[in-house]
Amino acid sequence: MRLDKYLKVSRLIKRRTVANQACDAGKVTVNNKTARASYDVKVGDIIEITMGARRLRVEVLTVQEHATKDNASLLYRVLT
Repeated sequence: MRLDKYLKVSRLIKRRTVANQACDAGKVTVNNKTARASYDVKVGDIIEITMGARRLRVEVLTVQEHATKDNASLLYRVLT
């Protein structure tokens, strides 16, 4: 699954266009490397999102095409 779609499905970022813009701006890294929106997310990847002064670091536990609001937090584990 593309990184921008994963960020939206997991509700780490509210909209896919915002996720795409964050990737283009270099605010999203995967495994300590700046990632493009087209990056293919895999289980075990470490995603770090920097928005302003806030920094969020998560580990991908599972990749699903759809997730409900209640199940979205089960797709990742917060590391920070």
